[in-house]
This record gives sequence, C-alpha cells and structure tokens, in this order.
Amino acid sequence: MHGRCDDCIFVSNSSISCRSLPKSWFPCWSRTAQRRKVVNKVVLASNNPGKLKEFSAILQRANITMVAQGELGVPEAEEPHPTFVENALAKARHASRLTGLPALADDSGLSVAALGGAPGVYSARFASMAGGEKSDAANNGYLVQQLTGVEDRRASYVAVLVYLRSADDPMPVIAQGIWQGMIVDTPRGSNGFGYDSHFFLPALGKTAAELEPDEKNRSSHRAQALTLLLQALNDQAATTATS
Repeated sequence: MHGRCDDCIFVSNSSISCRSLPKSWFPCWSRTAQRRKVVNKVVLASNNPGKLKEFSAILQRANITMVAQGELGVPEAEEPHPTFVENALAKARHASRLTGLPALADDSGLSVAALGGAPGVYSARFASMAGGEKSDAANNGYLVQQLTGVEDRRASYVAVLVYLRSADDPMPVIAQGIWQGMIVDTPRGSNGFGYDSHFFLPALGKTAAELEPDEKNRSSHRAQALTLLLQALNDQAATTATS
C-alpha cells in the first residue's frame, strides 16, 4: 500500500513476503544520486549495535553507508510519543539536525495480541516500567510472566522507518513492516536481540534467534520496511529525473 499526504510519503504492506532481496537495488535512484552527487552516507538515529548491523547488511547493497549517531557525537533523542511513527520522526529529525546528514530512524517493537498490543513503543523498557531491569533478559522474562496461562500467543514485530534528507525535510519517507509470529515460553537460539529468542515463526519452525543473519535479513519486519522505503525513494528519484 502506498499513500501520501501533505507532509509525508507512507508505504506499508503488512502481508509482504521478502523471500529474497534483489542483487541490484534501484538502479534509477543510484544513477540519479550519481548525477546529483548525492552523498550516500546516512546517519542511523540509534546506537543499538544490533540495528546498525542489520541495517548496514541490507543497505550496503544499495550503496548506502550507515554511521551510528553515537560515532558522530549525537546523544539519544527523547521518545515521548505513543506511536512508532511519531517517535521515529523525532529521532530522525534530531540526528539530521545535529549532523547535517540525511537520517534514517526506526521505531520498532513487539505487539502481543493478548496484551492489547503491548509492549509496543515501550518494548525496550517493558520490564523497567514495572520496576525491573532495563535489559533484554528482563523484558523477555516479564513478557513470559504476563502470558502465564494465556492461550493466545499471537504477536507481531513492527518496524516503522523514517528517512529524512534534512532535519526540515517537508516530505519524509515513511515505511512500515510487520512480521507475524507467536510467543513461546522457552527461549531458543542465540542470534538476534530483543525478543528474538521467544518470537516463534510457525512457517519456518524456528524462532527469530535461530535464523541465520542472511535469512533474517530477507524476512524480518526491518527487511520488509527497508525494501518498501527504498522502493519509495527509487520511485521518487525516477519521477524527479524525468520531470
């Protein structure tokens, strides 16, 4: 689904299946960037090493070099909003304003059906909000505790990405990816981060933490959102080049 309003371009496909990523992404965008001497260096509005690794692995195929905001001396932005998209916008503007670079931000988390969509935007601090530690282990333990005796284990990983060319970009590009799964009590696998070891994918018979990085980068919520984001940027560049 593609949509646009006065302030943004939004792309989302909750049923997208990214079985493979093209070997050569978006040649039109690349040629346009070369003609305009666009710098393909983008600041990632996050200091999360797991996110940087995932984004870099995917975006390097589009000739985009990611640099974590911390390497440029950018502090973490506040995330006071109740929605993924508002927080992602706030983080992207913060990073772009302080670096002068295009910025990519994501706000992502786990949404559990039986918990009314929680932990949602509070995924990274789910346990600490209840007095526990702020860690993946504590968050996973608290999640399993909350689901004790609950039969409905449906869950979704959600990623909302925002790309800004500048801090005052009037047309941010926004993309959303959703990865469907279910929560299991016993952790499985040692890859990934966050809730990956408890996020089971019935179609694959594995948790996200049991997937090899390449396999995860073909199907995860972030992979889906990045594919849509780059498609939108390519379409935009093609339109500009022919206008």
